[in-house]
Amino acid sequence: MLPGVWRLAWPTMLHNVIGGLQGIVDHAMVGNYVGYQGNAAIGVSWQIFLVVVVFIASLFTGMSVLVARFAGAGDADRVNRAVYQAFLTSMILSVGILAPVGWFLSPALLEVVNATPEVQVHALPYLRIMFLFSSGMLFFFMLGAALRSAGDARTPMRIGIVVTILNLVLNVILIGGFGPIPALGTTGAAMGTVIAMWGAGIYSLVALRRDIWVVSFARGMSLKPDFEMIRSLFRFGLPAGVQGVAMNVGGVFLLGFIGSLALSAQAQAAYTVGYTQLFSLVTWTTVGLMSAAATLAGQNLGAKNPERAEKAVHLAARIAVGIALVVGILFILAPDSLLAIFGMNDPVTIDLAVELLGYLSVSAIFIAVALTYTGGLQGSGDTKSPLYISIISQVLLPIGMCFFFQQTGTLEASEIWLAILLGHVTRCLLSVAKFRQGRWRDIVVE
Repeated sequence: MLPGVWRLAWPTMLHNVIGGLQGIVDHAMVGNYVGYQGNAAIGVSWQIFLVVVVFIASLFTGMSVLVARFAGAGDADRVNRAVYQAFLTSMILSVGILAPVGWFLSPALLEVVNATPEVQVHALPYLRIMFLFSSGMLFFFMLGAALRSAGDARTPMRIGIVVTILNLVLNVILIGGFGPIPALGTTGAAMGTVIAMWGAGIYSLVALRRDIWVVSFARGMSLKPDFEMIRSLFRFGLPAGVQGVAMNVGGVFLLGFIGSLALSAQAQAAYTVGYTQLFSLVTWTTVGLMSAAATLAGQNLGAKNPERAEKAVHLAARIAVGIALVVGILFILAPDSLLAIFGMNDPVTIDLAVELLGYLSVSAIFIAVALTYTGGLQGSGDTKSPLYISIISQVLLPIGMCFFFQQTGTLEASEIWLAILLGHVTRCLLSVAKFRQGRWRDIVVE
């Protein structure tokens, strides 16, 4: 069982780590060229962008459920049809709705998170570029999910490494300037990301048409929507989309509470570097295990072997805990060295970030377990339970705590950090309890 889990997990883990390093380089360069306002700008922009993009990307969760089941049953034709319909639907939504609406609403969205004027100057062009060219990123996400669900985790890893290298090269040129190209700061970071994603998207589309992967787009496939397949995509994917939106809305509200602090810009920079970047050392690797758990759960259910599906999820969780322990120790022993990578030299920002990393060193264990069991539930087709669990643990609990502290006294950054930790603890306990109920064994995919 361990070789099967590891075979699917390690390419995704490596892909996420390398891709995450690109995000760290973004923040490090922006922090050194622009200052902590640039770090805060990317942080708030990315949080807003995720609220919308995650909803559209929920199609890929539904697609992954179908692909894993069909692959487990040996039905290659339905695997390809599921991926193709997810591609058509996501492109229509991203180009026809997300791009124009996101462009015009970006200024208002930045006001929602209480971004200061100096942060908004850097955040607005970044956010607008990400919205306008989001279709390339969505196609990249869709391809990775499709190939991994069909059992091929190495191809998206290879493409992801190329994308990361290209992105790094573009960021070096565009963020800090090179030759006749001026330093573009956060705008350059956004441009580097979308150019790299679109390059990968064009290459992948050609490869899909040439039928060289486990998933392909056969010549002559109709552009006409297959509404039966699309209904199935939304049936399993929509709860995951609402879950993603709810979690990211919770993140936006947290940024709003952080923005209400006396030292809001410094606290937002600490949150961006500590939570969205350094904490990703946990989520990069755990998401790989989450993907492996989801794929193995779906494929084994498709092959009528639920006991093997359950063992795979339990094993993935144990591996995730070991990784989280290592990262948590690093947060405790070397916080100043980690923060120095991002050019963080403001004493107040450093103090806030070190305090946050202390909370996250404990939180890492709980979120690692929660994500792997979420993968097991979603891979089986139970996408509703993670939705309810996320609303309770990632929205109602932390936001309720922050509201309570704000109404009963002066809200402190440490109270926001505590709310994040308790949210992760709750998500872990509820996810494990739901999976152990075993009702996911009886879900039927038609």
